[in-house]
Amino acid sequence: MTREAKEIRSDMGWSDTTRIRVQGMDLMQDIMGKLNLGDFAFLEIQKRLPTPSESIVFNAMLATLVEHGMTPMAIATRLTYLGAPESLQGAVASGLLGMGTTFAGTAEGAARILQEALCGDAASTPDSELPAMAEAIVKRLRDTRQPIPGIGHNIHKPVDPRATRLFELASKNGISGKHVKLMNHIAAAAERALNKPGQLPVNATGALGALASEMAIPWKLCRGLAVIGRSIGLVGHIAEELRNPIAREIWERTEHDASSHVQY
Repeated sequence: MTREAKEIRSDMGWSDTTRIRVQGMDLMQDIMGKLNLGDFAFLEIQKRLPTPSESIVFNAMLATLVEHGMTPMAIATRLTYLGAPESLQGAVASGLLGMGTTFAGTAEGAARILQEALCGDAASTPDSELPAMAEAIVKRLRDTRQPIPGIGHNIHKPVDPRATRLFELASKNGISGKHVKLMNHIAAAAERALNKPGQLPVNATGALGALASEMAIPWKLCRGLAVIGRSIGLVGHIAEELRNPIAREIWERTEHDASSHVQY
């Protein structure tokens, strides 16, 4: 039995001896010196340039998770670079591998529950239905012992200032609709269900998931937005490691502390 060959096709980009085209645009004439990195990312994801309002909000979204101090991802990157300084890309990759359901990766989960709840028909969903929808989402996740993505933070409470700023920019630029409202209702419903008033605000990844949904970015791509931003931050950590090395101290102190109970 022979398999029918499928056409191999991509519209992302192509080049010849003198030209490089990206999404139908000339790299040198239309993009370089004209398009900022966030707008370029939007073009790659959405196959079109952002509107001025989308540009402001999307660039703010990418900036949100660039840096958050000495996180496990940053530590992993620094320690990997200590062991393999010839592989900067490997060190950055080791940090990105830790972007999951605990640290920085929950924009995907938040966007998924929002998009599945509103089913691509957000405009026709009355605001009056959103609180009950949020209650049902929280109940379902609790009943199945799943975490509620996009809410809560160990430091930022009763509000996550990053989410507050993103929602403020979105509102000013006309990119704040039912997905944002539902995300806020989910946080409020979770606080009631868990009896934790003021302790489970919409966090940065919840805001990212909501705003990506407002821009019709599929939930399966939303973790990628965090990857774009955090990649920049991890390169920054390596730059600081070159100026002020601390990875060896982290390793040696951890080894000492972890073994201090051993009797010789």
